[in-house]
Amino acid sequence: MSKYKLLAIDMDGTALTSQKKISPRTNAAVNDLLKRGVHVVASTGRGIDELSDYTEEFRLMNYGILISGGLVYDFFKRTPVTIHPVDEETMFKLIDFGTEERAMIHLLTLHSSVAREDDIQHMDAFDMSIYFNMFNRICLRVDDFKEYIRTHPGEVIKVNLYHRDRASRDRNFERMSKFDLTISFTERNNLEASPRGITKASGLEELCKFLGIDIADTVAIGDGHNDVEILQAAGVGVAMGNARDDIKQLADFVTADNDHDGVAVAIEKFF
Repeated sequence: MSKYKLLAIDMDGTALTSQKKISPRTNAAVNDLLKRGVHVVASTGRGIDELSDYTEEFRLMNYGILISGGLVYDFFKRTPVTIHPVDEETMFKLIDFGTEERAMIHLLTLHSSVAREDDIQHMDAFDMSIYFNMFNRICLRVDDFKEYIRTHPGEVIKVNLYHRDRASRDRNFERMSKFDLTISFTERNNLEASPRGITKASGLEELCKFLGIDIADTVAIGDGHNDVEILQAAGVGVAMGNARDDIKQLADFVTADNDHDGVAVAIEKFF
């Protein structure tokens, strides 16, 4: 019997194929683990609403490390275990930076995914067209982000800025680096900003403490920049075959890519 008691799996580029689907083999492997009493948790930059397309596949999943660690969530009780909002003054600066670069501004809160209608309808300009269907269905539309933040104090957990090109992204990265933030690169020209010290790894630590599990008895699987900390913190860090080379180099094991059931392959090896 495996010693590992918890598996944390990233979504985009990991559990999801390049077509944003969960393959039958991966779905079966995940749910078999859950039925055996292993905690399998989504470890993702997505918020609750952005997981709604996978409710059936993950119906047995109790917990999620969501919004890049800013929210640890109990799906069964529909309540946060931990939550870490971004402070208001910092968010206002990020909105100014995004506006100056004509970036798509996206807020993730406990309850909502928030964006402008015009940006949603032109997501191809930000190299985000694969997400259009999801954003178009679930996003709360606002025109004035600052007013939204003022009227929803303490609710915004992450700010995403989707840029039109790499130069624009790099200018904002330099500006944002002066603030007390954790900044990750996820999509092609995206910057995601969370409070300093908040990562998927901090979320894993909080969830392990809540469940009474030694973090050494966990496995984490991911492919991107915002997975670095959790791959290093978990007992075993698994990089997807489609991950960048630097992600693979820091992992304990490299599995198959996301279009060839890399999550299922890792489950079969370690569990």
